Amino acid sequence: MNMLPLLMLALSQPAATPPVPLDATQQRDLSCVAVLAIIASEQERGVESALDYPLLSERGATYAGLVGERIMDDTGRTKEQVRDDILAAVADQQAMAQDAADPDALVRSEMATCLPLLDAAVPPKPKPDLTQCAGMLQLAYEEVHSREGLSKTAQDLKTLATVLDSRARDQMRAEGLSGQESDILLTQSREAMLADAKQKESLGQGSDLDFDHCFLLAAPEEKQPRNEH
Repeated sequence: MNMLPLLMLALSQPAATPPVPLDATQQRDLSCVAVLAIIASEQERGVESALDYPLLSERGATYAGLVGERIMDDTGRTKEQVRDDILAAVADQQAMAQDAADPDALVRSEMATCLPLLDAAVPPKPKPDLTQCAGMLQLAYEEVHSREGLSKTAQDLKTLATVLDSRARDQMRAEGLSGQESDILLTQSREAMLADAKQKESLGQGSDLDFDHCFLLAAPEEKQPRNEH
């Protein structure tokens, strides 16, 4: 999911009166929205340096919405005007990176400021472990398969579930567990995940775990992020 088109869509509204100037905090927050959007876009494209950071598409979009709403409330800006401010901030960040002697150092400096702001505004969800992810991907496969049959999405989910199941078993074997004990733990994990999902669905809630982390755990080792922020 690319954040930039989402931001343009979510923050579209006819322009009204000329906007009042932004203060330093608002400018900083818009710069962080831009930085997070750029990194999220690079993560979607598989840029290696961007994978040093936590996945940002979902939380970054939520943060952008919160910042936009706060600026609209504080300044009277319209959604269109805030969208333009964000796009201008993105352009500024890209220009700074092009002119920087060390673009990676610039990004690290910006992220050192922005990640704590993101974490405070949109706390990261707990990361599931391999066993939980194996169960989550298997359940996701079964849900899609029951709805779509053996579609491309179902096949991809089944492949990822198989990879995670294998890695979870390897980890359990390294910890001294038998194959039968691994079977029991994986089955119990799936049953617990299914029960939790049904309970949350009945309450109109989503999972409180970072589902995206499971895709990272299933990725080839060289593509997994080095920074477990």
